[in-house]
Amino acid sequence: MRVALHTKVRADRIEEYEAAHREVPEELTAAIRSAGATSWTIWRSGTDLFHLIECEDYARMLAELEKLPVNIAWQARMDQLLDVAHDYSSEGSSAGLPVAWEL
Repeated sequence: MRVALHTKVRADRIEEYEAAHREVPEELTAAIRSAGATSWTIWRSGTDLFHLIECEDYARMLAELEKLPVNIAWQARMDQLLDVAHDYSSEGSSAGLPVAWEL
């Protein structure tokens, strides 16, 4: 399945956000893959961030990642950089952007 998300980075934290993503912990990327993600791409336009996640089951992926210490630490770091964060709670599984058109 594919899930698109929209989050926002704080305008004064863009460089820090991009630097953090050049150094995503290997333990976190391994956990994301283990939870069923096959691809995760983030695009930035100004402060808007657009994510495209390909995974087996988005709700299950979130549930597996939500309580992992490495993800909790990463989300705490991201909370300092984002105005609108990725929601890892069970309610977050319905936060995907609806498809408006597809070729």
